[in-house]
Amino acid sequence: MNTITLAVPGASLSPIRRSYSYMALSPAALFLSVFFALPMGLMIGISFSQEEVGGFSVESYRRFFTDGLSVAGFCRTAVMSGLVAIAVTVLGYPVAYFLARSRSRWRALVFALALAPELAGVVLRTYGWLIILEDRGFINDVLLDLGLISSPLPLSKNLFAVVVGLTHVVLPFGIISLMTSIQGIDESLERAAQMLGASRVSVVRHVIVPLSVPGIVSSLLLSFTMAASAYATPALLGGAGFKVLATMISEQVLFYVDWPFAAVMANALLLLMLLISFIGVRFEARHRTRRSGAGRATA
Repeated sequence: MNTITLAVPGASLSPIRRSYSYMALSPAALFLSVFFALPMGLMIGISFSQEEVGGFSVESYRRFFTDGLSVAGFCRTAVMSGLVAIAVTVLGYPVAYFLARSRSRWRALVFALALAPELAGVVLRTYGWLIILEDRGFINDVLLDLGLISSPLPLSKNLFAVVVGLTHVVLPFGIISLMTSIQGIDESLERAAQMLGASRVSVVRHVIVPLSVPGIVSSLLLSFTMAASAYATPALLGGAGFKVLATMISEQVLFYVDWPFAAVMANALLLLMLLISFIGVRFEARHRTRRSGAGRATA
């Protein structure tokens, strides 16, 4: 009687080969442990220390949740980062689609212009937006000279200015993330939809966008985390009255020398990023499962 042997991937690996695979991960694991896990562990430990008490204390956490300024800074950081993530993804998607599908000679120029902001430093770009958006900046001067407004518009030192500046900083990363996802979509699907009578807009809406959900989620997560941890742009474009967690942490360390309270803010910022990342990854996983289930049902 003939027997059939099923080959399970990974089951035939010898202990020596399996140990080699673990050894290959060792440098990255060691690097992350030393430069990420260990500092974050120390930060968590510092957040529970209190010099007045001389030991373990949750006073800094109680102060964070009862202090209106800290909670407002946390909420302001979340709103600012969310708006930047949405703006980067919406503005970057058409550019990414053009770069992924175009065969035009202008593609190289558009790609260079998309990456051009990264050729200058963050501070230099931020000062450029400050010159454009301030009360006596380029936009207000033009509008005043044309007689369209009687007083300068409040374009700087607020949430609008920070979102504009951070969108300019993060936009190249969003474009690259979206372009990579769109390039992975088979172009024959678009041609098939067009042969069946679908318009270009319908193809993008019903074919490209659903299949590029991983790139959209990646762009949102990348933009959110980069905006949430940004310091120079909120400090320069937001002014002294616009407080986010990054600028508040700097103040607590440099001016008040309150390391436990700064550590609590840093932990809150990390938890915010982890929460958004968890939601994004779960959404992408559910979307992939639902799409695969629909494909099996259709088959």
